Amino acid sequence: MDTAVKEVVGHYIGGQTVSGSSGRFGDVYNPATGDVARTVALASADEVRRAIDNAAEALVGWAEVPPARRVQVLYRYRELLIQNMDELARLLSSEHGKTVEDAKGSITRGLEVVEFACGIPQLLKGEFSEGVAGGVDSWSMRQPLGVVAGITPFNFPAMVPMWMFPVAIACGNTFILKPSERNPSCAAYMARLMTEAGLPDGVLNVVNGDKEAVDTLLTDPTVQGVSFVGSTNVGEYIYRTGCAHGKRVQALCGAKNHMVVMPDADMGQVVDAIMGAAYGSAGERCMAISVVVAVGDDTADRMMEQLVPRIETLKVGAYDQDGVEMGPVITPDARDRIKGYIDRGVEEGADLVVDGRDISISGYEAGCFVGATVFDRVTSKMDIYRDEIFGPVLSVVRVDNYEEALNLVNDHEYGNGTAIFTRDGDTARDFGHRARIGMVGVNVPIPVPLAFHSFGGWKRSLFGDHYMHGPEGVRFYTRMKTLTSRWPSGIKEGAVFNFKAGGEH
Repeated sequence: MDTAVKEVVGHYIGGQTVSGSSGRFGDVYNPATGDVARTVALASADEVRRAIDNAAEALVGWAEVPPARRVQVLYRYRELLIQNMDELARLLSSEHGKTVEDAKGSITRGLEVVEFACGIPQLLKGEFSEGVAGGVDSWSMRQPLGVVAGITPFNFPAMVPMWMFPVAIACGNTFILKPSERNPSCAAYMARLMTEAGLPDGVLNVVNGDKEAVDTLLTDPTVQGVSFVGSTNVGEYIYRTGCAHGKRVQALCGAKNHMVVMPDADMGQVVDAIMGAAYGSAGERCMAISVVVAVGDDTADRMMEQLVPRIETLKVGAYDQDGVEMGPVITPDARDRIKGYIDRGVEEGADLVVDGRDISISGYEAGCFVGATVFDRVTSKMDIYRDEIFGPVLSVVRVDNYEEALNLVNDHEYGNGTAIFTRDGDTARDFGHRARIGMVGVNVPIPVPLAFHSFGGWKRSLFGDHYMHGPEGVRFYTRMKTLTSRWPSGIKEGAVFNFKAGGEH
């Protein structure tokens, strides 16, 4: 029995690391070894309210700081992120399990949002109309919501928080981050870098916790908005609860992303795309391709002929081993749940072509590993098709024609991302127009938009009206105010009791 004292990850409130006082803790695993590497303090409601109070106190001054001065902090933060990229990536990998290069890639995508937020003076400009009526001018402005919160998932512990707090802070809000308790260290690290960059104490706070912390953020009247990324069941709960308490909520949720392969597709390009999109980050991505829809048996056969050998030779191992292409999943529970889905796929009658259940990595036998897995001849009635498995398990569905493939995409309850691989422009254009999905790729397997566009899905992949980052992110973290003014001009009209043409009333 391991009796060594584990490092405890605390909170970050008011510009300082704070030890937890609730007496409750969660385990943080090293996914490669399966061992508990450290523990995390789980905040009580009182501790969360302390963070809210700090954010509310800091808001008074921060909201009045000119946008051009706010972004000076983000410019310095960007430089600190670049300088500390290697350390942050290794910290991320040690708690998530993804390869260091994968971790660096995700941090870079978060960094792009920081860079986008540095342009906030331009993005906060309002509109002005002179002379909307006799001597009357009208204009609009965008002002911060106030204290806002972000609840983020384990799969991107650096990138997803950076999709939220840089934009929110640049807009003049103060922010409370509740990261996943499965890998909390990145959030604390990034918050310390923000303080080092010159962010005033209390503008960015981090509280670790579980449902008690979440419910406090959702119900406290000081919190004006909540951003969430995670599973659909939790996201729907957060959306309904937050809205019921008068908050603006955006909840980006689950996915089952389909990739349609047409008979004319470049099969080498298709297989390369599947390998990265299905098995990168061990499939623990809301934009992972988890279903390939092959149009025609010949298409499916040609694809499988090239795909299976690639899957069988995929190098799986710990993040710090040379040449590793795919790491473990996040926890022993996640490993066992994914293996349970593979069992279920066999029971449902799918053809298990490559089985990742019995993988063993030398020196890491107790690690949370699931090998790359592929099922063929999956049907839409099967759980492995319907459910988000969130692991390295790919389902291949065979259909007779394009319309059948499109219907599969559109009929699924999730609508996060989809892709089509084809050489035919008419088919590609039709797919882009008719797919009822939030993000569509043409010969691009994971169509995540760059930071200056916005990210979000349709159907049960999104609750709320706003996508994340880009222009939609700015709109989410601000309220519009319009002003109409008239200055005395010497014209005497007397009182007006009815609406008049020209906008004056």
